[in-house]
Amino acid sequence: MQVQELLCFGVARGVGNAALVVRSDHSSAEQRQLFARERGKPACVFIDHAADGGIVLDYFYPHKRSPLCLHATLAAARVLLSDAQSHLQVRTAMHDQPLTLILRNGEVFIQLSPQAAPEVAIPDALPAQLLATPDIQLRSPPVIASVGSPKLLLEVADRATLHALTPDLRRIADWGKRHGVSGCYVWCRRDDGAFEGRNLNHLEPAAEDGATGVAAGALTIHLQTGITLFQGANVGTPCKLRTERHGASILIGGQAEFA
Repeated sequence: MQVQELLCFGVARGVGNAALVVRSDHSSAEQRQLFARERGKPACVFIDHAADGGIVLDYFYPHKRSPLCLHATLAAARVLLSDAQSHLQVRTAMHDQPLTLILRNGEVFIQLSPQAAPEVAIPDALPAQLLATPDIQLRSPPVIASVGSPKLLLEVADRATLHALTPDLRRIADWGKRHGVSGCYVWCRRDDGAFEGRNLNHLEPAAEDGATGVAAGALTIHLQTGITLFQGANVGTPCKLRTERHGASILIGGQAEFA
């Protein structure tokens, strides 16, 4: 087993959302889950080789296996790519979703396509209940979008509102499990033209994600434009994610460096 730690989507060197990249491993899913839980990093990605020669990425958070984790994919791409091989086709273990890994001008990007999102009715009172803020006023109607891990997108008024939230994490988890949605992504528009967000899908507040690539992709689908998205400053992991529209597909990328 070869294990490397990388920092992904950081706004500067030495910061970013941590991920472990594991190669030459032949353990079971249960053993991989135990490994991820014991290491306690935000995400682990196992690089496997299929019988047909293809590269398969298998994702694990400390608490569960995941169909897709883009910050871990960014880490895997940094390990796999080089100037001599700047593009690589891979696929995901759980849903066989195709991904293209790209190294461009020192940054890593993942190219992927929008995915079908669950058709779920969102009652008017639901956002306030999930966010535990009875008087919350959203700036736009809530929407569910997905690039492989569906998110409920909730736009709030400003950064102050965003960072003051103390959501009902148990209610979010229960609602998401019932409807096949991977938590809430609460976001706002910044004065500088960029966006900022928080990913709410863990039961422990301390486990809040520093960078959520699938949410950046979902927000890009919703807004129908490439974006610059900041996340993680409130948990001490300031990150910047960039997305681009590329025909019918989306590029999601940023910095990735070895820890």
